[in-house]
This record gives sequence, C-alpha cells and structure tokens, in this order.
Amino acid sequence: MEVYRQTLASKEMIEAAFESAYEGIVITDNKGIIIMINKTYAEFLRVRVDDVIGKHVTKIIENTRMHIVAQTGKAELAQVQRIHGGKMLVHRIPIFHNGQVIAVVGKVLFQDVKELHALSKRVNQLEQELSYYKGEFLKHLGIRYGLEDIIGSSPVLQKLKKLVKKVAASDTTVFIGGESGTGKEMFAHAIHQLSHRRLEPFVKVNCAAIPESLLESILFGYADGAFTGAVRGGRKGKFEMAHGGSIFLDEIGELTLSMQAKLLRVLQEKEIEPVGAIHPVKIDVRIITASNRHLDQMVKENRFREDLYYRLNVLALTLPPLRERLEDIPELTYHLLDELAQEIGVYVKGVAPEVMDCLLAYHWPGNVRELRNVLERSLHLMEGKMIQIEHLPYHLVTQHQTAQHRYSLRTAVEQAEREIIHRVLKITKGDREQAIQLLGISRSGFYHKLKKYMLSSVK
Repeated sequence: MEVYRQTLASKEMIEAAFESAYEGIVITDNKGIIIMINKTYAEFLRVRVDDVIGKHVTKIIENTRMHIVAQTGKAELAQVQRIHGGKMLVHRIPIFHNGQVIAVVGKVLFQDVKELHALSKRVNQLEQELSYYKGEFLKHLGIRYGLEDIIGSSPVLQKLKKLVKKVAASDTTVFIGGESGTGKEMFAHAIHQLSHRRLEPFVKVNCAAIPESLLESILFGYADGAFTGAVRGGRKGKFEMAHGGSIFLDEIGELTLSMQAKLLRVLQEKEIEPVGAIHPVKIDVRIITASNRHLDQMVKENRFREDLYYRLNVLALTLPPLRERLEDIPELTYHLLDELAQEIGVYVKGVAPEVMDCLLAYHWPGNVRELRNVLERSLHLMEGKMIQIEHLPYHLVTQHQTAQHRYSLRTAVEQAEREIIHRVLKITKGDREQAIQLLGISRSGFYHKLKKYMLSSVK
C-alpha cells in the first residue's frame, strides 16, 4: 500500500511539473499521435488539451517534424520553426526503449526568436560587465598584463609563450633576462596571472629606482621605532605585501652585495626580518626576477653572488630582441597604434608601405619600447589618416636609404662581374684556363664565381 502511495505521489509530481513548465511541451507516440501536451503549449496553439489528445501532430502544429524524428530516431535541437507567423526555437527529442523509438518529446524553448535575441543581448552585457569587474579586480591585485597582451606570432615568441605556461604552473623562482624594452615586466605579469596565485597580490619592485639606504626597509619593512621618522606601529615591506602571491624584483643586478646576502636568506629560509624587529616573519611568496645585465659575467667579476645567482636562475627565460623577430613588427605596429589611439586620441588607418619597410629595416636597439615611442611621435606629427615616411625620425629614414643604396651597389657590381665572366668565356670558346689568365683571378676564385653565377655551361 505504501509503495502504491509513493508511486501515485511521484506521478502527480511529474504531472504538476509538466503542467507548470514555462516552456510548451508536447509528447507523441512513434506514429506521431499526441499523447500529452501541457496547458502552456495548448494555450499558445489556441486549442484545448482534451481536443488534441489522440490526434496526429501535423493536424495541430504547423510545420512540425515530430513524426519525422519518430521515424529517423535523430534528435533535432535548437531548430527554428514557424508557428502562427512567428519563429520559435524548439527541441525534438526521440525516446528509446530496447533500441526502438517509443515516443518523441517536443519542447518550445522560446515562443519568439526575439526572446532569444533579447536573452543573448543580456548575456553579452553581463559578460562585458564581468570582464570589466574582473579587470578592475586584477588591477587591484597589481596585475596589468596577460599572455594575450604579448603580441607576436614568430616561432621564437610562440616557443617562449609555451614555456611561460609550463613555468607558471609551479612556484619555482624564475629569472627573466633580455635587453631593455623587450617586455620582461609583461612576462612577469603573465606568469603570475597563469599561476595558482593569480587571485593573490602581485607586487613589483624596481631595485634600480630605490636608494640603497631605503631598499632594505622597503623590501622587508620595519618595526615600530626602528629609526627616526619611522611610522608609528611600523610598516609592512614589499615581501609581506606580496604574501600568498608573487613579487617581481626588476633590475636585480643593481642590488649591492649586502642586499644580495639578505635576499639569499629570504630564498633559503622563507622568512624576512624587518628593520628593527626582534623576530623574523614567515612569508609565502613566489619570487620572479629580471635584469638586462649578464649576471653570469657579473658573478665572474665578483659583483654578484654565485650562490644567489644559482638560486635565482632555476628557471630562466631569455627574451629575444626585436631585431631577432622582425616578422612580428607589422602585428606589433598595428597593436601599438590601437593602444596609442585610446591613450592620446589620435586615430590612423595605418602606415604607408615605405614606412613599414623602414620599420622592418631598422635594428631597434630600444626594442618594443622604442617602436612604441617612434609610433607615438609619428602620430603627433601626422596630419592625414596615414603615417607617411616624413613622419618618422630622421635616423630611421636615413638608415633605410643607406641600406637600400648598399644593396643596389652590391647588386650592380655582381651583375657587372657576371657579365664580364660570361663575355670572356664566349671569347675563349669555353676554355677555362685561358679565361682565368685573361681575368687575372685565382683558379679557386674563378670556379667559385662560375658556381655562384651559374655559368658552368657557357662555351
């Protein structure tokens, strides 16, 4: 008796859910005969439930394919169906038993596709809001860049990005090397953002920009009354601020030997000692360092501690200079122009072909930072909607013209040399020994030029 009551209650619950569903629902047998339909769908179709039960679905619902799904056994999801002059979004799902279709469920997701468009618009709006608040949250944590902000498709950069993804997964200390302006800070941000610490602080310290007398208190903090002028109650240092997250020590090669010794202790003991404090403070921080100096050479010159060097250099990323990935310059140029347009409000359609030739021919000692400065200067000088050759700095243009001249002169010399050798071989009727004497060059030099200019078959 109890089992019967439970079964009855379950049946009533299913029927109640079927009737109270917002969506229109209809169920047919494998012949297309309607066996169930809820009031929501019946009211939309302008029929009574009792009048349609037992009738073929094609007589009640226009443009239906429920009977076809019963035959094919293949579900049709999110299909557009026109009913009463409007476009509906529907599911048609077959129900199987012992491998045979026994029924088909039809479900109207939206009674008008306009509802779907409205929902899609709302979802897009929510995604934009979420992206904005996520960006603000990351800025609050100190994160400004991700791997997607590092622009370029060159093989060397793609390989480096893959390595960053692997490196970010662990808490190992990372050293980022490379020339000034190659984007070391961006890579440090990207490593933190891809790590499990991404929701914790990211603290940046430029070791070269802080006076030596203040560096210890800034890095490690100080206790109450540590020195004259100290803030009452003391102050946390950068390492404590980064607790749980990452600290990026830029220009690490500028640290004095005494500060290097204190940093080594932090790496070994996982603790800091604030200035004037009695007890050390435990910290949980991932350390990322960077320098444009060659630390290995500094070790040889006794200007950098060897033990610290090996602790920092566990995982090293060496960023390529821009001159070694020239194929990235077009993509970088247009990305930087978009950024600058947002910052200074000057919009351009692009750069003239001869301008791009100049950018590709230049050696870029200042790397991406210099490219950005050149483009910003050009935007301020520009009058039309396209950066022209006259908007570039003089040294870029003259270097390109000089390179073109050198190339043209070399080409002219090679063409003249080939022509002379060809004529001499014609005169000597292919006698190479006589040709060597007439030309007055060495035998090895003569045969090298024959191969170079493909003149071996001349007679």
